[in-house]
Amino acid sequence: MANVQSLDPSASPLDYYGWELRRQREAHGLRQGQLGEIIFCTGSLIGQIETTKKVPTRDFSERLDAALGTDGVFSRLVGLVLRSQLPTWFQQYADMEAKATYISTYQAQLVYGLLQTEEYARAVLLTGMPDDLEGLLAARLERQRILEREQPPLAWAILDEAVLHRPIGGREVMRNQLARLLEFTRHRWMRIQVLPFSAGEHSSLAGSFTSMRFENDPDIIYTEDLISGHMTANPETIREAARRYAHLQAAALSVEDSAALITRVMEERYGDRSEPEERGVA
Repeated sequence: MANVQSLDPSASPLDYYGWELRRQREAHGLRQGQLGEIIFCTGSLIGQIETTKKVPTRDFSERLDAALGTDGVFSRLVGLVLRSQLPTWFQQYADMEAKATYISTYQAQLVYGLLQTEEYARAVLLTGMPDDLEGLLAARLERQRILEREQPPLAWAILDEAVLHRPIGGREVMRNQLARLLEFTRHRWMRIQVLPFSAGEHSSLAGSFTSMRFENDPDIIYTEDLISGHMTANPETIREAARRYAHLQAAALSVEDSAALITRVMEERYGDRSEPEERGVA
């Protein structure tokens, strides 16, 4: 087993977390198994996190703080750890997303990341065959915490109707995901519209994009290709994106009619059935 004391705590947030966990545990005179019993996990998990073999979760960190009396140290540190698990090319976007005061997004293929359920996100991330699925999943769920702030960013999501029909993860996962979308009909800061198939050709057939506004920084447009993401603050691009988004909003169903469509698809396509579920593999 690797000796966590040989880790350089300045190497990464994950290394620092493991180093600090070992330091705090030993300062309290606890063995790994003893600490595991206190916070309801195995001593093996404690050891794996101390040696950076496992990425800690927020729940784990909150239980650590309670058990060790560390005044929220691990709860604060875990945000940095999880952010560091995101792909390098995505980390800058996540930083800007966390600072945004207004987010507007059009999604042609998938539910917007901030709105995904855990199981839907897991199924999406699995398609990339990642080396550390659990770390990526925890990082994605951590991003969603910006919607739980006392004053979150104002957000507007337009989802292509295809997003509702594509069975990511299977019927039960999709039913829960659409139910999750419906929960946001009562959310003060989030609005969801669906761009119906009946809209035909529209202003963003080229694909998905996200706009972000900030208090003291220029607006940013974010897009993705097969390999990575791209951000720009080019004023002409910003104006063109705003024009296209206005057309998308005009062509999309109202918030109320969008909720009705989501409900109908959820019941008709993903409702309880007695026959076995069939899923194709691409």
